[in-house]
Amino acid sequence: MLYQIHEWQRAFLGPLSYYAEASARMLTDPSSPLAQLPGAQRAAAGYELIYRLGKDYEKPSFDIHSITNPQGNQIAIVERVDLETPFCQLRRFKRFSDDPATIEKMKNEPVVLVVAPLSGHHATLLRDTVRTLLIDHKVYITDWIDARMIPAAAGPFHLDDYVATIEQFIRHIGAESLHVISVCQPTVPVLAAISLMASRGEVTPRSMTMMGGPIDPRRSPTQVNNLAMTQPLSWFKGNVIHTVPTNYPGHGREVYPGFLQHAGFIAMNPNRHFNSHWDFYLNLLRGDLDDAQAHRKFYDEYNAVLDMPAEYYLDTINAVFQQFLLPRGLWDVNGERVNPAAIKRTSLLTIEGELDDISGIGQTEAAHDLCTGIPSTRRAHKVIEGAGHYGIFSGRRWREVVYPQVRDFIRRSDVALVAKQA
Repeated sequence: MLYQIHEWQRAFLGPLSYYAEASARMLTDPSSPLAQLPGAQRAAAGYELIYRLGKDYEKPSFDIHSITNPQGNQIAIVERVDLETPFCQLRRFKRFSDDPATIEKMKNEPVVLVVAPLSGHHATLLRDTVRTLLIDHKVYITDWIDARMIPAAAGPFHLDDYVATIEQFIRHIGAESLHVISVCQPTVPVLAAISLMASRGEVTPRSMTMMGGPIDPRRSPTQVNNLAMTQPLSWFKGNVIHTVPTNYPGHGREVYPGFLQHAGFIAMNPNRHFNSHWDFYLNLLRGDLDDAQAHRKFYDEYNAVLDMPAEYYLDTINAVFQQFLLPRGLWDVNGERVNPAAIKRTSLLTIEGELDDISGIGQTEAAHDLCTGIPSTRRAHKVIEGAGHYGIFSGRRWREVVYPQVRDFIRRSDVALVAKQA
């Protein structure tokens, strides 16, 4: 019923937000006589704020069409779906150049699979991660599909299915020369997938980089962890699981709605978001268009959320945050025990943000205690000073501090593996 109420509210606010958008445009367009009226700028700022508070935020595009490599050459980027399941698309960002030397260099660069979180936001939240990686790598990313858009006939999607999807994508790309980067929530299923492949004797990726993830949430628990740890699973089933309404392709499917996850994000720092919107209003009044555009860009991404399949969400709460099955060595996926100690070929890099309020210090580092089969010479742990959760994979600190360490670790992993095989 809550989902239906949300849809009624969205339908009610839709016309108001469209009216506010049109009014703001009429009061700011230089060719409009209304823009010359006294107080037009103040009224326009108020209308745009109303519009942005009431509008429906759709999934953004990656919008990566070109990059510039270190040699100053322009590289064209073509985005395509390389493989698709009912719940996820494997996207590839194919690079093109008309310079023979550049083409030859790109052919020999490492292949990277970025595993995006299925935790409320779209994979486009990692746009900056992908754009930066493309400078020196061939890049793929998991693009999870909004559960409300997946027909119920496609069946349920469990945490075990997530692990199986990662395995499928690794095999499709080719584990022999692959490097996997997981950001936040997927560190757990990625470690499970590679562990299972190693236990079966399959070839595993050359390296795995884990960034800000809950490998062991018992270490430095955050506000997010505490909620999952203190409420019984029945509370989550009764309070946050809802049915998709009839106006979506996935009607009848049980989900954890994105709007609830978004409300939780806002509730963690309400003052920060209130002040950000107030500053946006003041920037419009002052004519500070650059800062206003930066606000629009951030919230276009931040406010675009997706629904998660109920089975997957509840499995994650239970296995990761309540029973801690991975660090306790008790996790079975589709009847197979997850044993990270079986991993020997794959190098391990863990990265944490000093100020991370989602995955606390030590939670990702716990992977080293589990992956005892990887020699210490092929393992590394980094704590990024002054970085919060998003700072380790997006923004200036990611580009200038974190990325060079990830790039160099991938190169060292390639060299170490080639030397071992020689």
